[in-house]
Amino acid sequence: MRRGDTVGSMLARVGVEDSAAQNFLRSDAGARPFYQLRPGKPLRVKTDAGGRMLGLRYLTQSGDLLTIDRVGDGFVSQSTTPDVAVSLELRANEIRGSLFGAADAVALPDAVTMQLADIFSGDIDFLHDLRRGDRFSVVYEMRRVDGEAAGAGRIVAAEFVNKGISYRAFLWRSPDGTEDYYGEDGKSLKKAFLRSPVEFTRVTSGFSVARFHPFLQAWRAHKGVDFAAPSGTPVHAAGAGKVVFAGQQGGYGNVVMLQHGGAYSTVYAHLSRFAPGVKSGARVGQGNVVGYVGMTGWATGPHLHYEFRVDNVQRNPLTIALPNAQPIPSGQKAAFQTQVLRLADELALGRGVILAGGE
Repeated sequence: MRRGDTVGSMLARVGVEDSAAQNFLRSDAGARPFYQLRPGKPLRVKTDAGGRMLGLRYLTQSGDLLTIDRVGDGFVSQSTTPDVAVSLELRANEIRGSLFGAADAVALPDAVTMQLADIFSGDIDFLHDLRRGDRFSVVYEMRRVDGEAAGAGRIVAAEFVNKGISYRAFLWRSPDGTEDYYGEDGKSLKKAFLRSPVEFTRVTSGFSVARFHPFLQAWRAHKGVDFAAPSGTPVHAAGAGKVVFAGQQGGYGNVVMLQHGGAYSTVYAHLSRFAPGVKSGARVGQGNVVGYVGMTGWATGPHLHYEFRVDNVQRNPLTIALPNAQPIPSGQKAAFQTQVLRLADELALGRGVILAGGE
């Protein structure tokens, strides 16, 4: 599939001259995933000498295998779950311009590049901190069906060298099915709290000992951060914890308060409504939706008022040093270290490829 292709132009390019086949693809409900073709996706088509389509095979975006076969004068479509083989791929390169440029040069899938940036986002600002000469090595899963690439999976090991400092990450899948990234020492790379509980937003009022309150028309301390966002925007739990309050409370309006264990708690105020199941005593995971942006209570426009508390004292959530998530459990540490040793050898191969290319 090439960029700009239509179904007709793509079929014509592979030698299909069959109006009945095109009509079937347009009208059959089972063939609809075929219209989600993306550039670069492989497609197998079988024709006879006259250009009639005898069969078609296409792996859909959802991972199902779509098969269309000619039966008599018509066609039959079928969607099945294929046997998927998973192999490990290694890609490595040095950055001379942008991260995506370096990734494209070694055919690293965009989805994997995004994972790479996300994994190290707590240590590297990929918008401002990248330097010419930085380098990466990535070992990632590649799914294949009948030998054909069917999409990239998770990164299992990665190294990124930024400004001469090496950062490494290893995926660990726990026996209970959870998975996360850790350093070689078993410490989690994920912070225990999100820096912002709302995506794609801006700060309209920061943490301050004194600001002019637009609702009260008076100067007073603002011991939280206001994030502007359209009404209805999902608000995420900054960390895993327990709901200790979900309801209306004075100037907060609709507010959710979470206790995260130990000294930490968070507050989410001016919500338009609460997420289903969010009530006192409920448990939430990091990133779970707890409510939606609104303008209840003392709010003059839709925004989230967010507080981060330590020992019930408000602290600036944008500047406070956030604690890391829990490390690898001690009972799993030995198995994790064995995996790290094996994958570290793979990353070393990537470094060798980069150095050889620079000679």
